[in-house]
This record gives sequence, C-alpha cells and structure tokens, in this order.
Amino acid sequence: MRKVITGEQVAQIYNPDPFARPVWRAPVYQTPPAVIAVIQLCRLLGWLVRLVFRHRVLALVLALLGFAHAEIGWPGMTALGTGVTVILAGWRLLWPPSFARWVAAPARNAWRAWRYRRRWGGVMMISGLAPGYQGRLVLPVLGKVSSTRYVDRVRVRLVSGQSPGDFARRAENLAHGFGAMLCRVRTSRSGALVLEFVRRDALAEVVPATPMLACPDLRALEVGRREDGLPWLIRLHGTHVLVAGATGAGKASLLWSLVRAMFPLMQAGLVRVLAADPKLMELAFGRVIFDTHGAYAADTEAVVAMLERAVADMQARAAVFAGWQRDHTPTREYPFTVVLVDEVAFLTAYQPDRKLRERVMNALATLTTQGRAVGYCVVAALQDPRKDVLTIRNLFPDRIAMRLDEPEQTDMVLGDGARDRGAACELISTDPAIGAGVAFVRLESDPDPVRVRAGWVSDHDIRTLASYCRDDPEPLDDTAPLAIETGAAA
Repeated sequence: MRKVITGEQVAQIYNPDPFARPVWRAPVYQTPPAVIAVIQLCRLLGWLVRLVFRHRVLALVLALLGFAHAEIGWPGMTALGTGVTVILAGWRLLWPPSFARWVAAPARNAWRAWRYRRRWGGVMMISGLAPGYQGRLVLPVLGKVSSTRYVDRVRVRLVSGQSPGDFARRAENLAHGFGAMLCRVRTSRSGALVLEFVRRDALAEVVPATPMLACPDLRALEVGRREDGLPWLIRLHGTHVLVAGATGAGKASLLWSLVRAMFPLMQAGLVRVLAADPKLMELAFGRVIFDTHGAYAADTEAVVAMLERAVADMQARAAVFAGWQRDHTPTREYPFTVVLVDEVAFLTAYQPDRKLRERVMNALATLTTQGRAVGYCVVAALQDPRKDVLTIRNLFPDRIAMRLDEPEQTDMVLGDGARDRGAACELISTDPAIGAGVAFVRLESDPDPVRVRAGWVSDHDIRTLASYCRDDPEPLDDTAPLAIETGAAA
C-alpha cells in the first residue's frame, strides 16, 4: 500500500535546520498528460452537448446545411439559399401576421437576448446589483427575453435577499447600461421580476382614429395604441372608468374614441349612451348621436334628472334579473348602458347648489356600486383628482391618468406607488402634437401602469358618425370615408 505523506510531514522531512521554524507546504502530485487530455475532451463534449440542446434549431439547421453541402456542393447550396429567400419574402408579403409570429419575432427575441447576455454581467456589477457572498459576486439570473419593435421584456430571477425595489432604484442605470430610453420594473412573482426596456417611443406621433369593427367587443374596445406598439384595448362591460387629466391633455379624444368604437353596437340597439356635458363644448358637437342612441343633458338639473332615471332603470332591471342571472348580456330589450360624464367635478364639487351636488353624488354612487352586474358602466372625466372633488374616486376599478399638474396627483388617480412604478404623468409634454392623448392606465387586475395614447378623433370623424344618425344624412367626403372593418376586437 502506498504511504500517504501529508504537507506537514514533507515540511519536516526536507527541513535541513532542526531548530528553524518549519515552512508548511502541501505535497505536489504531477497529473499524467493523458489524464488531463481525457478530462479536457470530456469537458469539450459536455459543452457541445449543452450547446446543441440549448440551440436545437440552430444545430439542426447547421447539420442540414452540412449534409446538403456534402450532397449537392456549392452550386446547389446557392440555389437552395435563393429559394429559401424567395419563400420567406413571399411569406412576409402575403401573410405578415404569421411571418411575424413564426419568423420575425423569434429572430428578434434571439438577437435581443444575445445582446442582453453579452452585457449582463458588467451592467449588474457596475449598477451595484451583483451582491458579494463568501468572497464571490452573485449575479441575478437572466431569463427569457420577449421583444417587440419598441419594447423588450426581460425576465430576471433575483438573488436571495434582493427585492424589486433594489432594481427600481437602479432603473436609470439599467436603461443607460443597455442602451434603452427607459426602464421600468414589473413584479412577476416571488423571487422574480420583469425589466421593461423601452427602446423606441411608439407614441411620439399622433395616433389616428382606429378603424371601427363591425362586431366590437365591449370587453376590448380599441381606442389607441400602447407603448409597445400593440392596440390599446379598454374594457367597459363589467367595470367603471375614471379619466383624469389637465386642460388640453386629450380627454375629449379618449371619450370620442370610446363612442366611435361602440358606434356599430349603438346602431344595432345593443348599447345606449347617456351623455352629461356640463361644459357644453365637447359632447355637444355630436349631440345627435346621443339623442338617437341614448340621451344628452347639459343643464345641471337635466343632468341630475337623467342620472336619477338611469338609477331607477338600473334598479328595475336588477329586480327582473334577480334569481335568474348574475351577469348581463346586451340585448335590444336590456342594452348595455354607458353613463358618460364630462367634467364631473363641476357636478360634484363646483356646483353652487348643494342639493343638486348631493343628488348627483348619490346617483353616481348608486350606479358605480350596483350597476356592473346589470349592464351599467360609468365613464367619468375630470381635471382635479383630489378626494374632496370626487369622494367616490375609489369606486372606479379602472383608471386612466393623462397629463397632470402635480406629481402627487398621479398616486391620487392610479393608486399609491404608481409614480414609483414609472407613471410620471406630470412629465407628459404640453405640446398637443407630442402629449395630447398620452396617458398611463392602471387596470383592476394589474397594479403596474401602462403608457398609452388615445387615437385622435377629428371633427370630420364626429360629423361622419352624426350623419348616420340623421334621416337625411349629409354627403360624406369620399377622401375620408367611415372606416369599418369586419371582425371582433382581439
């Protein structure tokens, strides 16, 4: 049996001076070169196996190309490449949605993931997001990268002991580190988060009015565009919506976008709109639409009477539905009713008659607390979101904050912490070409705000809708026809 000599014994054996302090050192064993070669070969094979399994599609393509080159040579490879290019170009021109889903999106995701992976370690360490543990730097784990033309969403698994707040405080560092305009931190699940990098501003230009669908979905009405380039869909059925924004922020465009999106259902008798317009400016421009498919009121007493009739009709409908159904489906007999109130603050806070103010508040409170299940929705717009202006602010599950005057007002509308999550409403530009219609949305099901922009509904668009409500419609301008597309909202 081989005798094992420890480092301490070696130091004692090879020390010529018995009275000197020993120098301790470990024994050194020379590994045979053949063993080193076998170990390195195993490591190389393991790396190749991991590479193949991690990039299965790329490995398959390379294998097929190698086999094709061995069989048909370079001329055949050139012809094959030309044919594939022609097929992809034809696919892109004839079926762009499927091409984007199966070719463009995966390629973009892979390219963006490679760019983030290449910079990940350096940015994490310089930003102070790579903590040290037992003498080593521990990096958060980079996960899946989903990319659009405008936004990258990067999934991150946190190091034990980290929180999303650590990344939120370094959001500006991350944006500059990865070459993005803006970085937002979205909570995903316990121990993980999503970094949302905005590369291009999809809302820098005015968004045109969206085409109307022949069969719109009241749970997904398209009214504009989101920051990631996708359509902005608003749900009205089964909820209430509060819109807050300073003068000139674009509230009128949003309200008219909702009316425009619902107009086919209004013509079918499945939706009616009760419009309250104390300002006598915005909704009055298309009054004939509401007179034909609902009701219109501008005087305070007329508005109060209209709201109280809506409460009575809602309660009568609830008595009919009681014990028979728990949800509402729009029909001609019981249409979906939208109570559209512009400048609600004038009715609830600035109205000099106290009794009228109380009647308005009672009616709105009743509609917002009892109307969702029986097909009633309240859409209210105001400029001042303070609690003393609208005491029932918390009864609106879905809220939209446009340009506001003060940073504190953002949290008043969207809830506490909304501004820390990226909803800087006070920074929206006052230039109508840049900031009109831009808003942040907080939904009942998602606390993270989303930046959006409402489509611009011009005077011609409103006149076009109004002309379809008259017995003798005016001749329309052929250069800008009413756009109606077949299909349902996605």
